[in-house]
Amino acid sequence: MTVPGAESAPVSAPAPEALRPHAEHAFADELKALAAADDRPRPERWRLSPWAVATYLLGGTLPDGTVITPKYVGPRRVVEVAVTTLATDRALLLLGVPGTAKTWVSEHLAAAVSGDSTLLVQGTAGTPEEAIRYGWDYARLLAHGPGREALVPGPVMRAMAQGLTARVEELTRIPADVQDTLITILSEKTLPIPELGEEVQAVRGFNLIATANDRDRGVNDLSSALRRRFNTVVLPLPATPEDEVDIVSRRVDQIGRSLDLPSVPDGTDEIRRVVTVFRELRDGVTTDGRTKLKSPSGTLSTAEAISVVTGGLALAAHFGDGVLRAGDVAAGILGAVVRDPAADRLVWQEYLETVVRERDGWKDFYRACREASA
Repeated sequence: MTVPGAESAPVSAPAPEALRPHAEHAFADELKALAAADDRPRPERWRLSPWAVATYLLGGTLPDGTVITPKYVGPRRVVEVAVTTLATDRALLLLGVPGTAKTWVSEHLAAAVSGDSTLLVQGTAGTPEEAIRYGWDYARLLAHGPGREALVPGPVMRAMAQGLTARVEELTRIPADVQDTLITILSEKTLPIPELGEEVQAVRGFNLIATANDRDRGVNDLSSALRRRFNTVVLPLPATPEDEVDIVSRRVDQIGRSLDLPSVPDGTDEIRRVVTVFRELRDGVTTDGRTKLKSPSGTLSTAEAISVVTGGLALAAHFGDGVLRAGDVAAGILGAVVRDPAADRLVWQEYLETVVRERDGWKDFYRACREASA
């Protein structure tokens, strides 16, 4: 069956001055340079070879001197396994705690493999089966009855018909009966359309990337039948403080440029302090291992650290001298740490008084946090 519009569905151009361009637009120059330098075998309908896709995510320097910026800072083998999975007939499940860049990696994998990261199903408790399969143009359906012209293909169906990569975000947020819609798609590479007595068969190049949150276990656990259709890759938290500072600095710099905020190098010290606070409270122990700490109820993820620093840069730009200081990040840290007004506030106050107050060079940070907590 020919899916309406699937045979000529070009990747849309970025909107003028888009606040957040899709990966294939934001990094178009890097993708073009990689494609030009890439002389390795490519799976059918892939824009790049698996080696070039991994290089796009992990960064590197091409023979012509083009620098590919890292999109993911973490174990190389994790990326290699993820890319290799997409080159087979198994779907990929990116699993991890909040803030481990699952969505970010998913988007960039789709951009590098297919040149289109927009074939996306956003999983929520209200995601219907039609979001994964297909829907109907009810005006045409009522006027002419079931037919191809009335069929509205979903992102997964379009990816199947075009041999592209589809994405399903927060898979475990989707109700279990809707999740299982994917079983036939992933096992038989077919999507039946019983209303028309037809089916859509996936063409070579099609695959699917799903993401799931470690902490959502028990919300809508995957059935064993569906889990078997995926190769699961766990994305870990950043291994070292240096890795996490690097991740936060890179992402904040990218976001800051789009918002005309001050450059990250002016706030490196504060970024390091935010990361230190988050890691210590997350791990339940100080960096030197000498003091055990209580952990708050929140996740204190790398993504939240990026949000805190970006908010601080905005404060510095609009209400300060443009340099990120302790007072600019204090309120953001308080908001990230204190989710439970009773229990988390006690954890935060204890941390301030027993760790931050006694730490050399952190007096300004201690005062700023005390003021924010007042």
